[in-house]
Amino acid sequence: MATPLGNFIRAKRDSVQPESLGLPGHGRRRSPGLRRSDLAARADISVEYLARIEQGRDRNPSPTIIDALADALRLDPAEHTHLRYVAKITGDVCSVRIRPVPPPRHVRPSVVRTLRLLEPGIAIVTNRLGDVLARTSGYQSTTSGTGLLDAARPNLNHYLFTDPRARTFFVDWDDVADEQTFDLWRAPSLENLEWLTGELAPVAGPDFTDRLHRHVVPPRGVLRLDHPTGHRLRLLRETFELPGDEQQLVVFLPADDQTAGAVDRLAGRYGNGVASHGTGSR
Repeated sequence: MATPLGNFIRAKRDSVQPESLGLPGHGRRRSPGLRRSDLAARADISVEYLARIEQGRDRNPSPTIIDALADALRLDPAEHTHLRYVAKITGDVCSVRIRPVPPPRHVRPSVVRTLRLLEPGIAIVTNRLGDVLARTSGYQSTTSGTGLLDAARPNLNHYLFTDPRARTFFVDWDDVADEQTFDLWRAPSLENLEWLTGELAPVAGPDFTDRLHRHVVPPRGVLRLDHPTGHRLRLLRETFELPGDEQQLVVFLPADDQTAGAVDRLAGRYGNGVASHGTGSR
């Protein structure tokens, strides 16, 4: 049975060209990338053991083995961190029975007050499952008319994969979809991740499920938005972790003067006060 760990290692092995590691090419092959034997030799493990990991028959490789595989694949720091994380949750899945539960939605009053200090800027509080728990008036005006905040309990992933308007609003929809899906692997608990994927996967289809198992660490560039009023917005993003709450404060900053002017005009047209969607349980 496939596991997050096995899927990630196989995906990275398939994406690495032997020549990039100083290995001879294999000519025309049915499968791309490194042979299993190539990776096993570089990580100093047996081909049989690597096959067990990739196929989900060994779910608890040691940290030493994980680090050896990361070095053998020449993973960058973000990919190495992700490999360690999927190794951990793969072991957790093996040892416990997952009972999906909805994530908590409470936002601390001091965090809401922090949002007020950021007015009239663009900022939100989310959890790793994509729930928009609180937002500034600037965020509301920037997303007005797009449908993103229409639900009583808005969720970025639900909007992104189930609302056709998202593909127009997010200029680089594929890149944003890669980012959001990858971040689900950092959900605060397996129970929460299972809850969201169980609810989202049936309605989101292969655009979501294919990404969920791809395990590609996405680049995070300027966020480009096409607002329904005709404004093209280019926003920089700064993310601040709220570790005790398993939440994030995300601040969006205009990347150029044109965007800054458009944000001001949208704020004048649509702005109001800070709102919180997270004062109670789901």
